[in-house]
Amino acid sequence: MSQPFRTEKGGRIDRGEQLTFTFDGEEMQGHKGDTLASALLANGVHLVGRSFKYHRPRGIVTAGSEEPNALVGVYRKGDQTPNLRATQVEVYQGLEAISQNRFPSLGFDVGAVNDLLSPLFPAGFYYKTFMWPKAFWDRVYEPVIRAAAGLGKPPKNPDHDTYGNIYAHCDVLVAGSGPAGLAAAVAAAETGAKVILCDEQAEFGGSLLADENATIDGKSPADWVRDTIVKLQGMDNVTLLSRTTAFGYFAHNYMALAERVTEHLSDPDPKLPRERLWQVRAKEVVIASGAIERPMVFPENDRPGILLADAGRTYLNRYGVKVGNKVLVATACDTAWQAAFDLADHGVDVVAIADLRETPPENLVAIAQARGIRVEAGCVVTGTLGRKRVKAALLGRLMTSGQVASAGQVACDAILMSGGWTPTVSLYSQSRGKVVWEETVGAYVPGKSVQNERSAGAAKGLYGLQATLEDGYAAGEAAAKAAIGKEAKVTYAAASGGEAGQGAVLGALPHDRNASRVKAFVDYQNDVTAKDIKLAAREGMQSIEHIKRYTTTGMATDQGRLSNMNALSIASGALEKPIIDVGLTTFRLPYTPTTFGLFAGVARGDHFDPVRKTPSHDWVVANGGVYEDVGQWKRTWYFPKSGEDMHAAVARECATVRESVGLFDASTLGKIEVVGPDAAEFLERMYTNPWKKLAPGRCRYGLLLNDAGFIVDDGVIGRLADNRFHVTTTTGGAPSVFATMEDYLQTEWPDLDVWITSTTEQYAVAAVQGPKAREVIAPFIEGIDLSADAFTHMSVKEGTFCGVPCRLFRISFTGELGFEINVPRRHGKMMWETLAGEIEKHNGTAYGTETMHVLRAEKGYIIVGQDTDGTVTPQDAGMSWAIGKKKHDFVGKRGLERPDLVAENRKQFVGLLTKDPKVKLEEGAQITVAQNPATGTPAEGHVTSSYYSPAMGRTIALAIVKNGHALHGKSLYVPMPDGGIEVEVTSPIFFDKEGARLNV
Repeated sequence: MSQPFRTEKGGRIDRGEQLTFTFDGEEMQGHKGDTLASALLANGVHLVGRSFKYHRPRGIVTAGSEEPNALVGVYRKGDQTPNLRATQVEVYQGLEAISQNRFPSLGFDVGAVNDLLSPLFPAGFYYKTFMWPKAFWDRVYEPVIRAAAGLGKPPKNPDHDTYGNIYAHCDVLVAGSGPAGLAAAVAAAETGAKVILCDEQAEFGGSLLADENATIDGKSPADWVRDTIVKLQGMDNVTLLSRTTAFGYFAHNYMALAERVTEHLSDPDPKLPRERLWQVRAKEVVIASGAIERPMVFPENDRPGILLADAGRTYLNRYGVKVGNKVLVATACDTAWQAAFDLADHGVDVVAIADLRETPPENLVAIAQARGIRVEAGCVVTGTLGRKRVKAALLGRLMTSGQVASAGQVACDAILMSGGWTPTVSLYSQSRGKVVWEETVGAYVPGKSVQNERSAGAAKGLYGLQATLEDGYAAGEAAAKAAIGKEAKVTYAAASGGEAGQGAVLGALPHDRNASRVKAFVDYQNDVTAKDIKLAAREGMQSIEHIKRYTTTGMATDQGRLSNMNALSIASGALEKPIIDVGLTTFRLPYTPTTFGLFAGVARGDHFDPVRKTPSHDWVVANGGVYEDVGQWKRTWYFPKSGEDMHAAVARECATVRESVGLFDASTLGKIEVVGPDAAEFLERMYTNPWKKLAPGRCRYGLLLNDAGFIVDDGVIGRLADNRFHVTTTTGGAPSVFATMEDYLQTEWPDLDVWITSTTEQYAVAAVQGPKAREVIAPFIEGIDLSADAFTHMSVKEGTFCGVPCRLFRISFTGELGFEINVPRRHGKMMWETLAGEIEKHNGTAYGTETMHVLRAEKGYIIVGQDTDGTVTPQDAGMSWAIGKKKHDFVGKRGLERPDLVAENRKQFVGLLTKDPKVKLEEGAQITVAQNPATGTPAEGHVTSSYYSPAMGRTIALAIVKNGHALHGKSLYVPMPDGGIEVEVTSPIFFDKEGARLNV
């Protein structure tokens, strides 16, 4: 099929690269740079879908993401993605697109009978029907409703595509790349600020790409855009993201962006994701989202071939496509006249400009007359003819009485309409800002900023090219200054042309037709008409939110960006209230429909947060244990008894462990088997401690550093034989420790004869802690002498537990006599239930992670990742004793020798005691020298752990504090909203400082 509506020249498409695509199986041609919408229009196709409720023929209305009608399915990889906007789908070779919501075909849709039966389906009919007979709901009503619901068909197969994710920070994020957005980006970037500029379109430039009449600095708008983008591309502090929609504005200037990475490619690299989610934390945000042209609400305003005037101009100047051969322009706004002029200049027969205003601007009338365009002032469209494509328009003359007199009809194959412009305030609204009504603009505009953002240009109701550019520059400068405190002298670009248009209309237009029979559509996608909104008001809907839900206006995929203002005006008239009193519906994220895959990323299927359970899981559930998620593990938090909250349960558990015995599931700890002739040498190089002289049957605390010399993990390591070690790691650190070991073994020390195996899932581990721990395990252990002299602290032996092979460690993370029993996982449930029954006989208790945290804090044992922050060295943690003084090398040794790691005033691990023993500090709270420091005063450190200690009868805390080891006995302060809390710096060991309880 040829492209009969393609202009001979012009546009930004690549005319040298012709592409073939299909729509509903019919082969057509387009060019690189086309959207599916522009290519269909070039081929003379206006009918692209059917409406949701009445199945009326629908055509392309806009040229942007607010498109309500042209929603299509696109086949790829043997399945289809539904509800894609044809205005954003880029044509590529072999594209397969289909229309939606029709049967058996787009041209003949049996669902169109709903249009004839429309009197049976008024607004809110679903609230009044489907109630009787009751049995019909399950058998008839619900199945029929579900079958009719939706527009496209969901994919049949799992998503074949992959999705990426990036976390980014910037000083200034600019959303939108029209004149205001580009100016803001340049102004901010010139200061040296880190800038991200994103735009949902394939090209940067926004409205400038369709403007052939204005100039900027003596250049065409498109050339100015090109030069500006080249300039930004050459700046290292600028990230440019085209095809990227800013769809969510969250708290603390957190923005979510959806980048379409490969959807426009016919044969994408399988290594690339389909889409990429950018999660951006911006210091400042500039919203340059522009404005959207409003449709006019007149009878039969939904026929294919009726578009927004700016869309017609965009298709002409940007894509080289004429929307028709005989075009009527219906408007109440100056800007639509330029669309008429551009069409006429490209040889299109503009049959008339019907302006609602009695006296349009004289200069525009003169320009039209010079081009031979008929001008009808005080004229309104009262209806249209045609079914699958508009064929003619009925015109009416506005009388001084307010009535409309017929002015005949005019033949046309396209109508361009413009009711004025509405600022796009969606992102501003998402930022929790409150829009305000601006009478001079005739729309809601952004009010006071709630977050660090500013709207610029048309997004705040400021029109005209020069004014928009100046406002964009000013917004970028202000954002950069607020973000980094710097200014740059930017020469503002000077624009000629592109003046702000005057005039607008809101609500339903007057006509001479029977209002009860005609349909003047407000919300195209949901088939909401002007009379539907009036009906809602008559039936008692006073709030616009109620009207929205009663009629479904504003609930389409554009969230009412096209329909809201007209709906508000109609509701305002029906309720006899000013628009400002009617209110405005809420704009929610996402700004445009966004794929579920983008949100899910890699977290789907087996990767969707896998749950790992310990062997005690079922017993814990049966005995009322409360779980917490620790990574992917379900770990018992505490075991409340009747009437106990967490604090009471933890206090009881702590006291029981200290006085008698407790049982803890330690199966989640990482476990790695290191085996081979060079096993000791391998650990010697990995850990700070010496291992070669550790005798079999003995254990040692192991401290692991990164190359920089900072603590990254710890655990107890037992030597089972000369060539075999059992290494334990933290629960969260197990994967990274194993990966680090494997990395060093393969890349740094491939000569070592050693292999490592993760055995975390191989063993179930029960920790029995407390003065009666030996008595509890003795009946079940065979082959091991448990006496204090034969099996000393920090020992490991192999024997059996109830006849099952076990590895028994005498180690403790509580400061009490302790044993950790390792058995094959399949016997873990038996081991746990056996020990649980035994501890009851000794008045013991099972305890959870919260109690474990308290007990270890009382002894000053660190938890890596909580009491360390990635910058703590062994010396900082008071663990110089864990460094082998005679060792030639180990991971991190050279890092520890760096001057900054041995400098004075480093933050060091200490204990804290509040002056008031009842006051519990907040973890993460900052620590200062002054009680009420001035704003901006650097902190001396922060609280890492804080608990109430039953053993001490008071609160305790751990912290890292600058030069903390030299401050024991000194007072510092923890500033809080209610005033500073005085604390005394102490040793981190609060209980049993001599360690006598370990050796009973």
